[in-house]
Amino acid sequence: MGAAKTGGDVFFVLIGAVMVLAMHCGFALLEVGTVREKNQVNALVKILSDFAMSTIAYFFVGYSVAYGVDFFADAKTLVGKGAEGFAAYGYDLVKFFFLATFAAAVPAIVSGGIAERARFWPQACATLLLIALFYPALEGMVWGTRLGLQDWMTATFGAPFHDFAGSVVVHAFGGWVALGAVLLLGNRRGRYRANGSLVAIPPSNIPFLALGAWVLAVGWFGFNVMSAQSLEGVSGLVAINSLMAMVGGIVTSLVISRNDPGFVHNGALAGLVAVCAGSDVMHPLGALVTGGLAGLLFVWAFNKCQIDWKIDDVLGVWPLHGLCGLTGGLLAGVFGQEPLGGLGGVSMAAQAVGTLGGAAFGLLSGLVVYGALKKTVGIRLDAEEEHRGADLALHQISAYPEADAPALR
Repeated sequence: MGAAKTGGDVFFVLIGAVMVLAMHCGFALLEVGTVREKNQVNALVKILSDFAMSTIAYFFVGYSVAYGVDFFADAKTLVGKGAEGFAAYGYDLVKFFFLATFAAAVPAIVSGGIAERARFWPQACATLLLIALFYPALEGMVWGTRLGLQDWMTATFGAPFHDFAGSVVVHAFGGWVALGAVLLLGNRRGRYRANGSLVAIPPSNIPFLALGAWVLAVGWFGFNVMSAQSLEGVSGLVAINSLMAMVGGIVTSLVISRNDPGFVHNGALAGLVAVCAGSDVMHPLGALVTGGLAGLLFVWAFNKCQIDWKIDDVLGVWPLHGLCGLTGGLLAGVFGQEPLGGLGGVSMAAQAVGTLGGAAFGLLSGLVVYGALKKTVGIRLDAEEEHRGADLALHQISAYPEADAPALR
């Protein structure tokens, strides 16, 4: 029975890892559909390359920073047949795979904010630094036992900081890193007129944008449900709460944006971002309200960023992941309470401290990493490269090369 349970857990976590891996296709398609045609190839290459860089950084350094575990042992030991305490059937290996897909979501989030004007290799270096050191430091404090943070939270507030599937650890952290990067990078050339008024840059391909959102939404049920990391801990409550938050975000963004397709599809993601933290403790009605509030927040904050605050965050990743992730972390402490139909075991004070601390750490990480790269190697395309587009400037091919080639005679 023990062998069957461990084998089942391996398969369960593996399926979750594959579903979250598929979400990176969603990140890529969402960016492809939002940026201009001259930057679509760059979006595809960035997401895939950043995934590879993240996995390498997380394998060699990041996972050890977060959990004090490395994989520098023979294969016999890694599959649980040695003396070093690895679980049977390679469970620790698929757990790494699962958590590596989470880690790689951070640069995928950042990618959308800095699109259309960021240099390629400095961004790859930023990914290595973030996933080797900064992201796992936060992950280890919240999901591991590093630095005694959760023990201090419990002793001080009566409950640990609760972030079941990463509203703060992944999404808020990534969104606030992206804000730091966007501020250091500056706005796209021509985005604002001399008088400060906005120049509209519409999405290049609504079907790709929508497909990216759909792929992300489907994979998100692996992101959330499989965060239990074992069959014994799985809960249908997480699935229904994810669903209710998603539809809440769709409906409110649909209404407030007056049927705008970009906002509607991102509204679904806003709801899913926000519910991650408390999806295992909220009542479904609480999840619906959480998602609905996130949908409203995303549309409002995206417009404020672009129009009033002059922050050229191309995909709106700071509003979507940074602000909605922060909101989800806070609301887990509200709708997780038993008087509001939740399962309890959460503290509003702990949620406030953990959420705000995670967001602040994300912003600081973004300013440090991208600030250092800006001063040393530079992080932005020059004016000519940005005008030509990152596809031709960096990859020497456009998204539609046959259309760009001279007609065959």
